[in-house]
Amino acid sequence: MNLIGNFLETARRYGDRLAIIAGNGESISFSDLARRSGAFARAWSEAGLQKGDRVLVAMPVSLDLYAAIAGLWRLGAVIVFPEPALGLAGVRHAVNLTQPRALLTSGAYGLLRYLPQLWGVDLHLGLDGDKAGDALVDVVPDHGALISFTSGSTGLPKAIMRSHGFLAAQDAALDALIAPQRADETDLVAFPVFVIANLARGTTSVLPNWRLRKPDSARAENIVRLVGAHKITRALVPPFIGEVLAAAPALPLKTLLTGGGPVFPDLIERLTAVMPPEADIVSVYGSTEAEPIAWQRAREISATQWRAMVEGGGLLAGAPIAEIALRIVDDEILVTGDHVNKGYLGGRGDADNKRQIDGGIWHRTGDAGALDASGSLWLKGRASAGCNGLYPFEVEAPARLWPGVRHAAFLVLKGAPVLAIEGDAERLKAWQAAAADLGVFKTVAVRKMPLDRRHRSKIDYSALARQLQP
Repeated sequence: MNLIGNFLETARRYGDRLAIIAGNGESISFSDLARRSGAFARAWSEAGLQKGDRVLVAMPVSLDLYAAIAGLWRLGAVIVFPEPALGLAGVRHAVNLTQPRALLTSGAYGLLRYLPQLWGVDLHLGLDGDKAGDALVDVVPDHGALISFTSGSTGLPKAIMRSHGFLAAQDAALDALIAPQRADETDLVAFPVFVIANLARGTTSVLPNWRLRKPDSARAENIVRLVGAHKITRALVPPFIGEVLAAAPALPLKTLLTGGGPVFPDLIERLTAVMPPEADIVSVYGSTEAEPIAWQRAREISATQWRAMVEGGGLLAGAPIAEIALRIVDDEILVTGDHVNKGYLGGRGDADNKRQIDGGIWHRTGDAGALDASGSLWLKGRASAGCNGLYPFEVEAPARLWPGVRHAAFLVLKGAPVLAIEGDAERLKAWQAAAADLGVFKTVAVRKMPLDRRHRSKIDYSALARQLQP
């Protein structure tokens, strides 16, 4: 059964249990979400939307967004999600690559219909379904479900077509990570894909009370109030929000899962200090093309592994999950499996990012890593960023623990390794001495470290290089 079938079955089972709670307090039950999605599907079918049609969706992360996703999948439509961090440029790029037949917007996003790239769209869909409907089109596993995009951090965003079978395989791979541990499990979810996974499991999802496109707007006190108001037990957030939460006096969560960027030891330490003693912190490693690849529970990190991280051994990602095959080739992590993307839309990017090995297609993550004797994966940073035998995380993880450091970034300028640090610049001489012990002989202070646009959880190394050598 695919995700929409699983959701409808879950909706029948859980009925009036809350499925989603918005950051503003609005909520919807499983049964009402199923009814709303059915009404949308009927209205859009009557408007002429057909199985296989591509629909560009531009809406706020809201209750209606998830009802719309379910409604479109009821009809067998293919959802196109532009990369939100790129704004209008991301929309134009998505339209040019996917040529959608229909546009679904709400609120201020309705202005997108005036973009020249969208003038040729046949159907303009709305959220005005008011008649009950129970459409559920049969789809085979390789039928397209949604098209999403890579972040574009290493060039133009690449389009990924995810079939219903692919999403089902991804959902199965996530199960051991996010399956509810208690009957009243309630998740704060900052990654929209995990809301979809929760809908198939009967887990209540609470949407963020900060703007996802502007993580800087998040405040620890507001999030803690949200946790208390809805009795949230788990949070699924990027490391940047983890940094925000680490500043709270106390964080009453049972579990915090974080990914979408490197999870450094200093962040784990600070979160551990504000969470209950029995709480669990889980770092998740994956990519847009392969999510998840591995995860690591902080409570299971041994003293030896912890010492290796803080002394320059890289970041412990945990053992690769059973559903994925992983190998290291020339220091780079390669993966394959049913939930690993085998090719981009139109083949754009395949030559650089896919590799044929033993008759199978493997994805090149672009990340350097190593497997230890126990089979655990260690992350070193971008494979292209190595210099003199050093990789970014081997330097950044120890540096973030030095007094006065807020952010640290290892990069190569004019063929030589450089460590850039944001923090108390009066400590620069001490940083330079400590960096020299790691093999980096040039350390500079920067006023503000540039971060990625998607989650604000990765260093934007290209922007930093331009800043240091304009």
